[in-house]
Amino acid sequence: MKLIHLLILAATVLALAACNSNEDKATNAGSANDNAPSNAQSVTDHGAKDKSQVGFEMAGGNIEEATNVPKKAKTAIIAAFNEYMDAFNEENIDRYMKIISKKPEGFNYETEKTDVQAAFKEYDITRTAENTTIIQYDENNAQVFANLKTNLVQPSTGAKLERNGRQVTVFVKEDGKWLVTSVYFMMETSK
Repeated sequence: MKLIHLLILAATVLALAACNSNEDKATNAGSANDNAPSNAQSVTDHGAKDKSQVGFEMAGGNIEEATNVPKKAKTAIIAAFNEYMDAFNEENIDRYMKIISKKPEGFNYETEKTDVQAAFKEYDITRTAENTTIIQYDENNAQVFANLKTNLVQPSTGAKLERNGRQVTVFVKEDGKWLVTSVYFMMETSK
């Protein structure tokens, strides 16, 4: 049971990818380290200080594509999201950290690097995104919604875990590049 609980926590951490907020360390409220039961809905919103700026209701509702996104920006933002996913799936820490903001709102850059390296060492993880949609946009900030499927295997034990959820990845424009600054994730409830 302890192994399954550990795998659930690891899957949550990895699905969040960039969600290790220093502000949350004092209370651990809403962090991936919380011990939520595996059959409960879990929402983690490490990110923007003003949560009203996140253009997505995590508990459901329709996902609507932002209509004000110029074609060139849309291409760049979706390419940044795909790079974020691909670098993680390839377990390439240098490539992954290049798509992460150097001044993120939702986590500490160096802690993220350390945590993700440890996860890559301990687990084989694959994340797959579907229904990728830009849901909010301005010239310096974009929010990308996706349904995520996370498959996690711990080679040392053979333990496997699959989790699905909904994620909003918040990008900020730094030095002309779209980089991840925070992530909001809600794991689907177990059936």
